[in-house]
Amino acid sequence: MGYIDAHSHIWDQDFDRYPILPEYDPAAIRPITFTPQELFAHCQPCGVDRVVLIQMSYYGFDNSYMLDAIARWPETFRGVAVIDHSQADVAEEMARLREGGVRGFRVQPGGADPVDWLEDGEWRRFLGIAGELDMAVCPLIDPEYLPAVGRAAHAFPDTTFVIDHLGRVGCGRPMEQQDVASLCALGYCPNCNVKVSAFYALGKGDPPYDDLVPIIHQVYDAFGAARLMWATDCPYQVLHSSYEDSLALVRDGLDFLSDEDRALMLEGTAARVFFGI
Repeated sequence: MGYIDAHSHIWDQDFDRYPILPEYDPAAIRPITFTPQELFAHCQPCGVDRVVLIQMSYYGFDNSYMLDAIARWPETFRGVAVIDHSQADVAEEMARLREGGVRGFRVQPGGADPVDWLEDGEWRRFLGIAGELDMAVCPLIDPEYLPAVGRAAHAFPDTTFVIDHLGRVGCGRPMEQQDVASLCALGYCPNCNVKVSAFYALGKGDPPYDDLVPIIHQVYDAFGAARLMWATDCPYQVLHSSYEDSLALVRDGLDFLSDEDRALMLEGTAARVFFGI
């Protein structure tokens, strides 16, 4: 099979059928839409035939648009949902979403203290259920929260963690070696994986993204290719440059990778975590 893009968002402007949260102004949404068909126009010519969809923030906890896309293209899509982890019936909701093709959940600190995040009873209940259901926990975090993920991964060894966008090292801030070290320290947790993704948002943000090669090399040394997965973060990748620019860095530009490593990063790891292959 072809490559897997482990991180893309989709949305539509049918606000009657798929309402967005009131804090978002429909007139300010850019691009106006990014539908599955628009995604296919970018990914399929590059040899990408499967995608992990990440719930778009516009929709909050209502994952309907993503679930409908998975139902229409069940061989192509799997989903990462957003839910209220504190709800009383969270286990039932997680199981229901799994039946609809969801294989993970995006989690964010929401202003929590980096020391305390993921430590309370509601978070611990959620993390345990995710492990029981074989559903990944996908933190979108800044580097100061990486140690909290390490503690949670140690406490819940049966739960798979997938860290978005290289832990956002170098995203809107200098690329500090201490941040890289915090990310690489999680390599000791066998249940931690990393998305090598969102190149447009890290470091200089300009293709061919050569400035990211050293951090990717360090992360590769810490985790191995079997726990790394490539992703674009579309549509934002294609607002800045091209889909091909993102793919080319991993497919062609990392000379420390073997052919087997590339196959894992471009397909195998995401297939294992999100497609159950």
